[in-house]
Amino acid sequence: MLRLVISRLVSLIVTLVAVSLAIFLILEVLPGDPAAIMLGTAAREDTLAALRHELGLDQPALVRYLAWVGGLLHGDLGQSITYKMPVSTLVGERMAVTLPLSLLAILISTALALPLGVAAAARRDGPVDRAVLVFSQLGVAVPNFWIGLLFILFFATWLGWFPAGGFPGWSAGIWPAFQALLLPAVALALPQAAVLTRVTRSATLEVIGADFVRTARAKGVDRGATLRRHVVPNALIPVTTILGLQLSFFFGGAILVENVFNLPGLGRLAYQALNQRDLVVIKDIVLIFSGLVIVINFLVDIGYAILDPRLRSRA
Repeated sequence: MLRLVISRLVSLIVTLVAVSLAIFLILEVLPGDPAAIMLGTAAREDTLAALRHELGLDQPALVRYLAWVGGLLHGDLGQSITYKMPVSTLVGERMAVTLPLSLLAILISTALALPLGVAAAARRDGPVDRAVLVFSQLGVAVPNFWIGLLFILFFATWLGWFPAGGFPGWSAGIWPAFQALLLPAVALALPQAAVLTRVTRSATLEVIGADFVRTARAKGVDRGATLRRHVVPNALIPVTTILGLQLSFFFGGAILVENVFNLPGLGRLAYQALNQRDLVVIKDIVLIFSGLVIVINFLVDIGYAILDPRLRSRA
């Protein structure tokens, strides 16, 4: 197990370095003047020269890359040209919205998908199974931003149960903040819950047909105990892999959902930075999103090994 963790950790570090290098090359080294992109082609030459000096663009590419990575390791993400403040401060403020939103969406998605998938498999071809399949098909077909718009029309505008958008801040209290995040979290969770439900159903059906499950039933173990002790633990192995892959979609999907609900999160910051051509912020946010995906995949690999003893024995 220790060898597996070390090998995955080395792979994580190598991948992070490769991703950071790719982001740097695309935004700062490939043909094109980053300063002209940020200020526009109509900017004066002395203004462009001042910005190039401020961004360190007059330094060699290797020096700029090492300075950027060194700053990242020390928590220095640079200075935003648009907001005139440290990017680390911007990211910290916006992460206080995006992280709870994503975690809440993950909890909602998992809490919906696992019971529905197991229940559908346990009652195959029955009314419950058909209803779950309809839910999963609708969830896959409808994008999360459209679900968010429907939620705003129905729950916020018509019923008035939730705010239509915005975020009051955690200083306003946990309940107002939770109310502001609930609809976006459900809109973010439903499409991924639909996918995870189908995967859970398929994995559970495959395990139900296994020989060891039939043996347990032949020995007199009742249906519920068989599901709890034998079927669900084994079905969770492939489900864990899909869930890990989905975690990155929760952070990526937050970009659209945060803009629909006007939430001041990391996704909305990325959208605003892109509109304002703030390459300093864009570069850091892209690396943060990429790093989150890489770290999540690392944790999924470790979790997969914990659930599947065969991987531990190979390691």
